[in-house]
Amino acid sequence: MKPTRRWALAAAFLVTVVAVAAAGWVFLSGGDLRSVAATLRGLLGEAPLPEGFAMGNGRLEATEVDVATKLAGRLVEVRAKEGDRVESGQVVAVLDTDSLKAQLREAQAERRRAEQEREHAKAVVEEHESQLEFARRERTRLERLSKDHFVSEEQFDQAKTRVRTAEASLRAAQLEVVTIEAKIEATQASIERIEVDIADSTLKAPAGGRVLYRLAEPGEVLGVGGKVLTVLDLTDVYMVVFLPAPAAGRVRLGAPGRIVFDAAPDFVFPAEVSFVSPRAQFTPKQVETQTVREALDFRIKVRVDPALLARNEPVVKTGIPGVAYVQLRPDVPWPEHLTPRLPKWPSAPATPSSD
Repeated sequence: MKPTRRWALAAAFLVTVVAVAAAGWVFLSGGDLRSVAATLRGLLGEAPLPEGFAMGNGRLEATEVDVATKLAGRLVEVRAKEGDRVESGQVVAVLDTDSLKAQLREAQAERRRAEQEREHAKAVVEEHESQLEFARRERTRLERLSKDHFVSEEQFDQAKTRVRTAEASLRAAQLEVVTIEAKIEATQASIERIEVDIADSTLKAPAGGRVLYRLAEPGEVLGVGGKVLTVLDLTDVYMVVFLPAPAAGRVRLGAPGRIVFDAAPDFVFPAEVSFVSPRAQFTPKQVETQTVREALDFRIKVRVDPALLARNEPVVKTGIPGVAYVQLRPDVPWPEHLTPRLPKWPSAPATPSSD
């Protein structure tokens, strides 16, 4: 090995030892992991974070949407695999609907039968209307004859009784028509419900995104709420970080942010604060050391620019760890090393025509 290279390796080793020792001294003297990180960045030559900014580490996340069944049934077809891109409203799975279609035919036959009963009931109403009209004319005629003593009082009373009987029969026939019409409405409602159930047996993606999990296969019998797919909504991608109360109290919704991923430290992605928790909580175990977890922090969501996601969705991968930076004071400019720098991704291949 050349002497120059040996000296370079020795110098690098010495700098590392000094940095680790200094960081250990800061930590043992009561500092937290953020202080240790700041010390390491200063010793290793990275630009320190100026006043007016806060940072936290986390992983890239996206909203997960489940495609689940509304009804119990046998799964006939699943049209998407893990990693596939689906659009909102796209059919992704189909349940067996043979039983529902049989119920639909039965309900339609019941409606036709009820409609025929209604026609018969209307004919009965017309018959009783005719009988009532005749009974009223007869009563009127006998009333004139009774005044001239051509008919007895008993005959006139019988005519009046026939009118009242005809009126009662007409009301009963009219009520029968109303009852049958209500039956038709109930049958129509059953038809519409079954049609909705048949439509709901065709499962559609509630949001566009990428299929994260395929949880069921054709032939499986699923219960109500059985999950078939889990879709990542890649229009809502964010990183969750935890900030202490002094910093969280100065964070405002919509504040600009930056995200730097461990896998691509040379690039800086623009973001903004989309959520600030209204209450404090213990920092999760995977975020910081036990000393920091003992303090109450606030959960902050730093959302990636939706326009950037729309242009580069094919390369978005959730779960990647990184660091999110948040601007606390709008009058303090971003440091040079946090100026947005985006990679030049190749454009997505054109979708082949269906012709």
